[in-house]
Amino acid sequence: MIALIVTINIKPGFKQQFMESMMGDARGSNEDEPGCMQFDVLQDNEDANRIHLYEVYKDQAALDAHRAAPHYTKWRETVKEWFATENVRRVATPVYPAEKDWKKRTTGSSRPRASR
Repeated sequence: MIALIVTINIKPGFKQQFMESMMGDARGSNEDEPGCMQFDVLQDNEDANRIHLYEVYKDQAALDAHRAAPHYTKWRETVKEWFATENVRRVATPVYPAEKDWKKRTTGSSRPRASR
């Protein structure tokens, strides 16, 4: 399992357009990618032009598939001029729930995904 935590600073004046495009990528990731276990978009509470992404992929092949997916490449092309700074990307390994307990999220599914 691979988790990404990405911080994105959006140029002032581009937030609405950025978020519209971001939602397309988020929905596509959750709905169309079998190896994307979770893709969350979080609004920073201190800066209206900063968002965070929390993404969990089954493995490197799933992450590679995400980067090649049409919804991702469309998003990257659309928003490329709207980044205020370089994105900060952290890679982590999910510890809890355990890998065997993860279930793929689809839009509208509720948390947590750990099996009981």
